Amino acid sequence: MAKIGFIGTGIMGKPMAQNLQKAGHSIFISTHHDAAPADLIAAGAVALANPKEVAQEAEFIIVMVPDTPQVESVLFGENGVAEGVGPNKVVIDMSSISPTATKAFAEKIKATGAAYLDAPVSGGEVGAKAATLSIMVGGCPKAFERTLPLFEAMGKNITRVGGNGDGQTAKVANQIIVALNIQAVAEALLFAARNGADPAKVREALMGGFASSKILEVHAERMIKGTFDPGFRINLHQKDLNLALQGAKELGINLPNTSNAQQVFNTCQALGGGNWDHSALIKGLEHMANFSIRDDK
Repeated sequence: MAKIGFIGTGIMGKPMAQNLQKAGHSIFISTHHDAAPADLIAAGAVALANPKEVAQEAEFIIVMVPDTPQVESVLFGENGVAEGVGPNKVVIDMSSISPTATKAFAEKIKATGAAYLDAPVSGGEVGAKAATLSIMVGGCPKAFERTLPLFEAMGKNITRVGGNGDGQTAKVANQIIVALNIQAVAEALLFAARNGADPAKVREALMGGFASSKILEVHAERMIKGTFDPGFRINLHQKDLNLALQGAKELGINLPNTSNAQQVFNTCQALGGGNWDHSALIKGLEHMANFSIRDDK
């Protein structure tokens, strides 16, 4: 069984670490930012002072934090991971961050003798708890094969996409698709309800046809019931779409529908909804229409 450092035990990271514990692995947690979750400690996790100490103790070091600056701080800040790694260790960033920055981070970590994988995930809190995450990996095949048993304890659809940065590129592509599907479902339910149809019955009917999707199954139900506890927060999805739009600018391509979805998320943010689940995108559309499918204007 492996010795695993896990830095970032929030909504996603904590259940991922728990699934590694259930698989029999030893977990080391940094308390430089927040106290270690009591249930992880009760199950045998070891709390250490900072990422450097975690990296010194562990063979694999997993990072699961919100954004590019946090990853950079964990890896290269004072008492960071880079100060504690070396040959035979693997650093695995499972956050969703900039593909460009990822390539630079990988080179700096590889200069220590350690391997580096970018391995962002999709599936949300539900997938993290159920160990059914999709994991998109960038990095060398040897490091990927070494790490595969860990990925298998956390997810089901595990794909090595290519070299460093390619995992993050796949995740950005995923977030484009998810955002546009959420917007499509939200617009369809708003259209149906405003026309006098029962949105719950419309969802039921659409689930049996070509429009059926995981978003229609899970997120449409949240939209209808108004249950917008995250989940996956709007402000994090905005961050991912910013990566998409900035990347598109660098590549000289246009992503018009992605830009439009971001504008609706911006409306939600203006309504105070940055911490709502991303299915609450419908509230931005409802605000613009002055109509709620739940009669809760």
